[in-house]
Amino acid sequence: MHVIVNRSALVEILGAATGVAATRTPKEILKCVRLTTLDGALMISATDLEVALRGEVRQVEIKKPGDLLIPADKLMSIARESVDETLVVEAGDDVCHIRGQDSHFEVYGHDPREFPPVPELEGTPDFEIEADVLNGLIEKTIFAVAKENTRYAINGVLWEKQGKKLALVATDGRRLARAIGSGTASVGDDAKMIVPAKTVHVLQRILGHVEGKAAIRFSSNQVVVRVGAYVVSSALVEGQFPQYEDVVPKDSDKSIELNVGELLSAVRRAALLTNEQSKGVKLSFSKEKLILSSRAPEQGEATISLKIDYQDAPLEMGFSPVFLIDALRVVSGPTVVLELKEANRPGIVREGQHYLYVVMPVNLS
Repeated sequence: MHVIVNRSALVEILGAATGVAATRTPKEILKCVRLTTLDGALMISATDLEVALRGEVRQVEIKKPGDLLIPADKLMSIARESVDETLVVEAGDDVCHIRGQDSHFEVYGHDPREFPPVPELEGTPDFEIEADVLNGLIEKTIFAVAKENTRYAINGVLWEKQGKKLALVATDGRRLARAIGSGTASVGDDAKMIVPAKTVHVLQRILGHVEGKAAIRFSSNQVVVRVGAYVVSSALVEGQFPQYEDVVPKDSDKSIELNVGELLSAVRRAALLTNEQSKGVKLSFSKEKLILSSRAPEQGEATISLKIDYQDAPLEMGFSPVFLIDALRVVSGPTVVLELKEANRPGIVREGQHYLYVVMPVNLS
């Protein structure tokens, strides 16, 4: 192989690829990226055997076709720190030569034929959705995924295809986020799958830099997403996702429309005087007023008052400020509706018909 490649384009693809390549594994080839010349482009592939990525660099001049396998972190570090507009990449006898105007690196590689195959999305996808819409769905749900839990099904994000709608749902058992977006159902019936959190994070990193539609293939054991110059594929999380509709309260009798900016600011300020012993912020609703208060033993107390449109009976509830902030910071509109019933019942944050967030209260006694 002998190519001259645009350095910025290479760094962009490698940024996503290094997020996929395994870092803690005895298999050295899984720490590598494979570079292959294909149809006038430079194809970069990475996998940890669970998640795989293919990315195309079109800003390349191919002097001699071929492929090579090189440690992902080394190639990324060299490309990122270089000051050249283009880099020359040449491979031979398991050594990769990377040259700039005033630099020359020799990096030892591996036999590219030993690298696992990386899937492509072939044929008609099952669903298509604008990249920015899918990115928004991910942003509004990924934070609610369980970080460490023996119930592996909630360590991923549920993707539900229903007609022309795609819903993403995530929960850690104490809160639940659901976001719905519109797209085009190309083929296939309604379907659902649980996508690993790592895969969703990889997609989130890519979707923020591309335009156009994301094409999605659903299957019983794998998801494949093609968007821009990338194809991301992944095994699915096994298990049964909770019947999340059952935990969404249906009998909330108090509905309060609140300004997102004002509420987010108030929660953040009230959170300043919470600690490990007092993790909650109290929300006290009374006629046309909301008071947020917190108390940290041996540190002090905080009280923030908001004027709101509230005419129901007085109500006091405690919530984790982190859980409230997580939801409020991803809302795209100026207002949300807070639905409540009693102090020991879950609260709901809604933004129109497309975003729902259920959060359990905390005991402040």
